[in-house]
Amino acid sequence: MTALLEVADVTRLYRRGSVLSGTVLRAVDSLSFSLPGDRPEVFTIIGESGSGKTTLARMILGMVAPTTGAIRFRGTNVAAIRTGRERLHFMRQVQPIFQNPFEAFNPLKAIDRYLFATARSFAPDGAADARIDAALHQVGLSLQEVRGRFPHELSGGQLQRVAIARALIPGPALLVADEPVSMVDASLRMAIVNLFRGLRDETGVSIIYITHDLATAYTISDRLIIMRHGRVVEAGSARAVLDNPREEYSILLKNSVLSVDAAAQPHSAMEKHPNA
Repeated sequence: MTALLEVADVTRLYRRGSVLSGTVLRAVDSLSFSLPGDRPEVFTIIGESGSGKTTLARMILGMVAPTTGAIRFRGTNVAAIRTGRERLHFMRQVQPIFQNPFEAFNPLKAIDRYLFATARSFAPDGAADARIDAALHQVGLSLQEVRGRFPHELSGGQLQRVAIARALIPGPALLVADEPVSMVDASLRMAIVNLFRGLRDETGVSIIYITHDLATAYTISDRLIIMRHGRVVEAGSARAVLDNPREEYSILLKNSVLSVDAAAQPHSAMEKHPNA
């Protein structure tokens, strides 16, 4: 079966300075992995700032082309998508979720205007209200709750859930979530993490979860890679890697944070914080 996503020996170079005297930065260096096409999973990319994880996300979303190598979504080379129709078809299947929900929405626009714009772009079937309401219910909200409201009228957790709902409206096969809980209050992060896990199980969507947070990665991930300076230093089953890291950098990364065991304790942050 064709892989949902295949990242094949991808490198992305950036030049600093002039052609003659400048230097070359390898933001991503010879990186490979794939997501299966027959089952959903949460694949996590862990790395500190400057590790190359956001550059990788931008390449998966088709915003930046690899310098060498290829990224294929369901067998199609993402960098070769050129026309508006091809791009729209790709975006219907692969949706981003960004770090800061307050930057994703204009403070002068009502939230529902974004939701209806997305529905009209990807699902112009005259059933926008029902499609939007269904997506909002998947994240624990409703159209009635957000209709006419502005970003400042929602909490950070609520606004991030609206951003997730917006990404769900087209019915994607893959979500690319770049540090989606880093701007959310620490007490509410597990609510968003548990939401992603529920979406994987209930809707069959696969998720690329990009983070520097080992605790949430331990809870949500099926498999993961750990990146440093653009390269993969460790990869495998999330529990196996984080319970018993083998590489020196992975061990240092684990030892630099609180025990990930606390994140694995069964609880429901959404129940504790209904307004998350």
